[in-house]
Amino acid sequence: MAVDRSESSGTDWDGRTVSVPDRARPDANADPTLDEYVDEAMLHDAAENDSPEEVAELARLVADADTIGDDDAEYPGRTALWTAVFANRPDNARVLVSAGADPWLPMMNSWSPGRLSLAGPTPKLFTVPPGQPGLSAGETAAVTEARRLITALGDFHYDGLSMACVADITAAEATARLEATPDDGIDVERLYEGWWNVPDAELIVGITDVPGGCVITQPWGYTPSTLGVVRRVSSGTVCYSMYSNPKGGNSGRIARDDVVGFWEPPTVHSISFDDPAEEILAAYLYRGRPLAFCCAGAGLRLADARPITGPSDIWQRLPERDYWI
Repeated sequence: MAVDRSESSGTDWDGRTVSVPDRARPDANADPTLDEYVDEAMLHDAAENDSPEEVAELARLVADADTIGDDDAEYPGRTALWTAVFANRPDNARVLVSAGADPWLPMMNSWSPGRLSLAGPTPKLFTVPPGQPGLSAGETAAVTEARRLITALGDFHYDGLSMACVADITAAEATARLEATPDDGIDVERLYEGWWNVPDAELIVGITDVPGGCVITQPWGYTPSTLGVVRRVSSGTVCYSMYSNPKGGNSGRIARDDVVGFWEPPTVHSISFDDPAEEILAAYLYRGRPLAFCCAGAGLRLADARPITGPSDIWQRLPERDYWI
């Protein structure tokens, strides 16, 4: 039985129309299930990226709409329904439930599709059956803060910007740890207009006190996200940093008491079924919002984007050193 993989229309995660293959368009006399053609990854991928019609067709062709990927699968530990919820595709989620998927099937370290949906933009997507746990008080608070923080920061162009969010220390303490010095000669306006014409622009950073700690920012470069900065400011606390590389996307470092690790924006593929429950929730709440993710990770409660975009409370010059080590 041949499967037609011609092109048709669908949508990507951001809601834009894209060209995608028809995943499975069997002949009229096809078997009710075609697992030899339609595997777990295809249904999961369609749940994340394709139209409800394509999801419905694929769901009709698989033996079990609630197939959970194993450890080495493309979508390990989760069902296609969980994938649709994480990707904020409620129409696809409804189709999968109509095909027999269970919103309350346990998975992903207590985050069933139904419980995860309670934290998202469509909390009434599924009917909560008696006895099913809702969100805890702490999780509800995290959801509320995520919505507030994302709204407060708003949307703005941040390619080329880097920042470090440091918990529980002041701008003065961060300045001391970095051995930075004030420079009355810094022409901030010139930096914003053409930093590439300013000598040692990569050594100039802005630092601002905010509720919960401080923000170190450089709207024109990568320095606050470097190992040399985050390691120095994270002693005894936590620092979330990021750099929006115009050529390579968003990435950064998380430093806890001088121990530094890398992070990249979470996707439905990168979340692991054995990640801590609070990390899975944060990945869902701040998906596509790396600036808010860093602020929340460090527990900073910004009222607006000024500490990130500037003008900062103080502008400091860092000493010359190799910040990559």
